[in-house]
Amino acid sequence: MSRVLITGAGGGIGRAIAHAFATAGHTVAVHYSGNAQGAEETLRSLPGEGHGIVTGDISDPETPPALIATAAETLGGLDVLVNNAAVMVAHPIATTSYNDWRAAWSRTLAVNVTGTADVSYCAARHMIGNGVQGRIISIGSRGAFRGEPDHPAYGASKAAVHAMSQSLAVALAPHGIGVAAVAPGFTATDRVAARLTGAEGEAIRAQSPFGRVGTPEEVASAVLWLASPGAIWASGTVIDLNGASYLRT
Repeated sequence: MSRVLITGAGGGIGRAIAHAFATAGHTVAVHYSGNAQGAEETLRSLPGEGHGIVTGDISDPETPPALIATAAETLGGLDVLVNNAAVMVAHPIATTSYNDWRAAWSRTLAVNVTGTADVSYCAARHMIGNGVQGRIISIGSRGAFRGEPDHPAYGASKAAVHAMSQSLAVALAPHGIGVAAVAPGFTATDRVAARLTGAEGEAIRAQSPFGRVGTPEEVASAVLWLASPGAIWASGTVIDLNGASYLRT
C-alpha cells in the first residue's frame, strides 16, 4: 500500500481524494494551511489507521522541505504526492485596481505555481533518494484551457501546473516516477454551494450536456487511478474531468 501526501485536504476535492486513498487501504497525510478544523475533520473521517496531519503555507520557501520530511516521517515514507492546495482570487480586469490586480497575481502564482513546484521538487528528490518509483499528481483546471475571465491568474496558474506536470513526467521517467494532472470543470464543493443553489445554478449545470456539475468523488477516482501501478503509462497526461462541458483539440 502507498503512503500519500495530499495538500489542501481540509475539504472539497482534497478531502474526497484523502477518502479515496484511505478507503483503498493507503495511508494518508492530510495537509492544510489555514483550515485546521477542516483538516481535523478529514482525518477523523478516514477509514484505516496510520494517517496524520501536516501543515504549512506552501508559498513560504521554508515550508516544502519541512512538509515532505514531516509527511515521510509521519507515514514511514512517501510514495504519492497529490498537489491540490490552491487559491482563487477574483480580479476582473475592468473593475480591479492595479494594486489589487498585482496582489492577486502575486498570491495566486506564489501558491498555485511556485508552491506546487517546490513541493513537487522536494517530493521528487525524496523519492529519488529513497529509490521510490512513485507518483506526483496535480489538480489543474478546465479554466487553463477555456479561460477564467474573473480569475485570470488562476487560469494562468493552472495552465502552468499542466505544463510543469508534463515537463516533470519526462524528467522523472528515468527514475520510475510517474507524473500527471487532472483538469476538473465546475465541481460541487462547499465553496461554491451558494452559486449552485442561487440564480446562476441552472446555467452552471447547463454547461455540461449531462445537465449537472462534477463531484469531488469523481475527481478523486481519477487521481486514485493515476496513482495505481497500471497507470504508469499515463505519465505526462492531463485528464479532462468536465462532463464534456469543454472539449479541447
